Amino acid sequence: MRRLPIYFLIDISESMIGEPIQNVEEGLANIIKALKADPYAIETVWVSILVFAGQAKTIVPLQEIADFYPPRFPIGGGTSLSKGLGHLMYELRSNIIKTTHEQKGDWKPIIFLLTDGVPTDDSRTAIQEWKQNWQKSTNLVAISFGQETDLSLLTELTENVLMFNNSDTAQYTAFFKWVTDSIKTSSVSVDNSASGFELAKLDDKVISKIDLNKKTIPQEYIDPNYVVLAAKCQNTKRPYLMKYKKVLNDSPFSDLGLQTVAYRLNGAFQVDNSYYELSDQSVNSFKINSEELIGAPTCPSCGNQYGLAICSCGKIHCIGEEEYSTCPWCDTKAQYGTGGGGFDINRTQG
Repeated sequence: MRRLPIYFLIDISESMIGEPIQNVEEGLANIIKALKADPYAIETVWVSILVFAGQAKTIVPLQEIADFYPPRFPIGGGTSLSKGLGHLMYELRSNIIKTTHEQKGDWKPIIFLLTDGVPTDDSRTAIQEWKQNWQKSTNLVAISFGQETDLSLLTELTENVLMFNNSDTAQYTAFFKWVTDSIKTSSVSVDNSASGFELAKLDDKVISKIDLNKKTIPQEYIDPNYVVLAAKCQNTKRPYLMKYKKVLNDSPFSDLGLQTVAYRLNGAFQVDNSYYELSDQSVNSFKINSEELIGAPTCPSCGNQYGLAICSCGKIHCIGEEEYSTCPWCDTKAQYGTGGGGFDINRTQG
C-alpha cells in the first residue's frame, strides 16, 4: 500500500504559550483518534510532527497512525521560519519514498504549516529553496492562527493560505475537525487513485481562504504583536515566560486619529529547559520600556508575589518578602525596591 505522508509543521514560539498550545495539543490528539477509526486513513496515512521556534526539531518521526501517540509540545524563543522550512525539507529528503521502475513511491506529502506570528529571521533563502525543490512535489497548506501573521511570506510558499479565527476553544475544535476531514477526504482520494489532495469544505466562521492579492505587512525580525519576557524562579530555578499582548489606546491627540501602543499581561507560564534548546541564542537582545507594559504576574513556579524583578545582570526573576534575594541567573544577592519612571527590560523575539 502506498503511503500518504502527512506532516504538521507547528510554530511553538513564545506567543503560542498558554491556551493556544494547549488547544493544539488537544486538537492533534483528536485528529489521531479520529484517523485511527477511519478505514481509509488507517491503511494509507503516515504522520509526523515537526516544531519550530528559534530552532527546529522533530518531535514525532513519520510513522503509521496505528503506532502514533500524541506528544506534549515544548515552547522556544523566536519564530525562525527559515529553520522550520529547512528542517521540513531535511525530513522530506530523508523519509519520502520515490517512485522507481521497481516500486510505486509515496503519494504527494501533505503539509499543514501552523503559525501565529511574524518570522524573526530572514526566510528568503529557505523560501527560494522550497520553491525550487519542493513546491510542486508536495501539497502545502499554510494556516495563520489569527490576523497577526506575516501573510506575504506564506503566500510565497503556497497558493493554499488560510486564516483560522482562533477566538475560543469551540473554534479550535471546529478547526481540527476540518483538518481531520481534509485528511480523510485525501485518503479516500488516494484509494480512488485520484490526486490524493482534497481539502474539506471551509466554514468561513472558522477558517477562510486568504486573498493573495491583499496588501500585507512588511517583514520584521521581532514579533510586534506580543511582548514575551523570559525569567527564572529564584527558588526552583525553573524558567518561566510572561506574555503580553498588544493593545491600542486613544492618545491625547485622538481627535487626529492617533493611538498609543501598549502591551497588556496575558499570563505567566512555566516552561522546561527544552525552551533554551529551541531558542535562537545568537540573536541580539531586544528591549521594551516598562511604561509600555500593563500588569505584572506572580511567579508561576513558586508563587512569589512579584514575578518581574530585574537583577543588575539584566536578567529577570521572581522575588518574595525576603530581605535579600538571590538572582538565579548570576547568583548575585541584593535588596530590591521599586523606582519611579520607566526603564528598559530585555524581551524575547516572541
